[in-house]
Amino acid sequence: MPTSSVGAPRQLLRRLREVMAQRESAQARLDKVVVLIASNMVAEVCSLYLCRRDGSLELFATEGLNPEAVHNTHLKPGEGLVGLIAEQAEPMQFPDAQHHPAFSYRPETGEEIYHSFCGVPILRGGHTIGVLTVQNRTQRHYSDEEIEALQTTAMVLAEMIASGGFGVTDEVSAEPRRELGASFTGLSISEGVALGHVVLHEPRIVVTRLIAEDVELERRRLSQAIEDLTGSIDNMLERGDLARAGEHREVLEAFRMFAHDHGWRRRLDEALLTGLTAEAAVQRVRNDTRARMLRQIDPHARERLHDIDDLSNRLLRLLSGGAVTAAASNLPQDTILVARTMGPAELLDYDRQRLRGLVLEEGGRASHVAIVARALGIAAISQVKGVLESVEPGDAAIVDADGGELHIRPTQEVVSAYADKVRFRARRQAQYAALRTIPALTLDGERVALHINAGLLFDLPHLDQSGADGIGLFRTELQFMISATFPRLEQQTRLYKAILDAAGDRPVVFRSLDVGGDKVLPFFRAGEEENPAIGWRAIRMALDRPALFRTQIRALLRAAQGRELRIMLPMISDVSELQAARALIDREVTILKRHGRPEPKRLMIGAMIEVPALLWQLDRLLPLADFASVGSNDLMQFLFAADRGNMRVAERFDSLNPAALKALRVIVEAAEKHGVPLTLCGEMAGRPIEAMTLVALGFRSISMAPASIGPVKAMILSLDAGALRERLNEWLETKTTSLREDLKRFAAEKGVQI
Repeated sequence: MPTSSVGAPRQLLRRLREVMAQRESAQARLDKVVVLIASNMVAEVCSLYLCRRDGSLELFATEGLNPEAVHNTHLKPGEGLVGLIAEQAEPMQFPDAQHHPAFSYRPETGEEIYHSFCGVPILRGGHTIGVLTVQNRTQRHYSDEEIEALQTTAMVLAEMIASGGFGVTDEVSAEPRRELGASFTGLSISEGVALGHVVLHEPRIVVTRLIAEDVELERRRLSQAIEDLTGSIDNMLERGDLARAGEHREVLEAFRMFAHDHGWRRRLDEALLTGLTAEAAVQRVRNDTRARMLRQIDPHARERLHDIDDLSNRLLRLLSGGAVTAAASNLPQDTILVARTMGPAELLDYDRQRLRGLVLEEGGRASHVAIVARALGIAAISQVKGVLESVEPGDAAIVDADGGELHIRPTQEVVSAYADKVRFRARRQAQYAALRTIPALTLDGERVALHINAGLLFDLPHLDQSGADGIGLFRTELQFMISATFPRLEQQTRLYKAILDAAGDRPVVFRSLDVGGDKVLPFFRAGEEENPAIGWRAIRMALDRPALFRTQIRALLRAAQGRELRIMLPMISDVSELQAARALIDREVTILKRHGRPEPKRLMIGAMIEVPALLWQLDRLLPLADFASVGSNDLMQFLFAADRGNMRVAERFDSLNPAALKALRVIVEAAEKHGVPLTLCGEMAGRPIEAMTLVALGFRSISMAPASIGPVKAMILSLDAGALRERLNEWLETKTTSLREDLKRFAAEKGVQI
């Protein structure tokens, strides 16, 4: 048998396309396909076996074997040489097939006269959906070029079969079996229950153009796409939000490793040379690689399956010009968004009226996308490993973010159970709504102000809906993070004025621009840092780039004319920073007066306490501040030296640890001593058991996600703060580990709703 020339596979693929265009029965076209392959490969036999839904292999077409064997020859899973190839998902050849231990003789085929045998798996998504074989009478060795040509043909057949081109998809398993339900566990990052249908944040590209018209053109297209891909990965690694250590960086480093891998690029080029388009070549190499990795015993190798899929999907999107995300697509009314990871600005791109749930493979409760999910009231869970491999767009899904569970393709019984849970939650929310106008007053008469955290205009209705006392933290950076360009003075002024208008007489605390670290502006490059979370960010950036800071202050002063204005300065680590920032603010006030513009009725400047160094500067800091606010998210990560964006360490500490609570008590006592109003606006405030502890420590103002107002108020109304304070002070002196279980027991004993 002569070696096939490079041009032979291309000619075969073109002729296959011609066969597909003919108006004939599925069987007639299959019969022509095997004749074409046998002729191209100079083989005396070519046979096509397809996997049926029960896992068996059926002979669907043959050239050279007994025609009566078609649809009458069946092999059990793993049976015979054909079954072995299907099981191993690898090409195999045997010069004398009949003497191989796995050979299974089928007398109806008449194949006893053929000795040499070569077969390749027909792969789809790394799964075997059939086997393509050739045979010759003589004992001989098939060349690498011939096997490569057979693999390329098998890949094209797989796509044709899966797309219904042969009309056999009802009979055979053209896709991995997805009809069975699957359940996953993860970490709850935004409570709630959502029933809906899966939408992939990064849509998969369906390859429809398989056969190349111009191979050199396809090589140039692929080369450019790979260059764009590697460039985009390098750029992401330089971005502040992904340059930090942790899972995000590890994922991108894996991407970069694959993207620069010479073996991967060589296999892509080899696939192109067989006559495939650039997209089909990527699909072909992905299938082959997934097939090998799916059969690896090493769990670390299998974990890289989604890296291969992500990288291939990114490359296919570049080649096809497809949408980067599904945000602009026609979303179902009950969208359950599934992604490996995403940023807060990406989540805000979606129509929140259609978004019911969010499922992420990576990310922690304190991540900024989690904060946005809570602000939107979306049920969300993260750390759901392997979910992208198990879902298809349109799959029914249930996100139970209360229990940290995800159910894909659930049974009717599971759906009914969760429908009951949704109704129960609705009744509970109605109970919370009934508390909307009731002040948050403990059983022993302590009034606690409950504020909401906000960051965008769509947060404003939550003020009235939740019955909050005001906005304890308005994150001004969100406006900057979702803008393609720096928001101009007029844009900022309009937003801040709208916020104050909506709040009416209720207080609003505007946090000055807190960017850097893991919050990156798309139009601002800060440069790569070794430890960005403790690097050039927040007030440090503002003092080094005063023009940016002064523009924001100018917008706030203009928006607040005739009204009270509260500005909070983030990431203060030294008293001198507060003094320097106040000097810049005073300068803007002076300019305002000089030009005769209306001033705020009252200007209050606050300091955010989130750097542990301030714990030893409170007596100097607080007299210079009109109010103070504890940023518990950063304070806790700095206290425990645990990056909240790195899931290997983020869950290693508990904010109810005595060390953390003692630090908070120090701040409360200092604020009382100096008569400075104090609020806590971190994620602690939004969880009833943590909020209960904060009240016992002496906090009388806390700020949280709007959805948390109801549960926290219900807790406060059932709490005797004095009784818990006595118990808490005792525990802080006698215990060294988390007080969470002690606090839960206290709540159970006293009937506190947590």
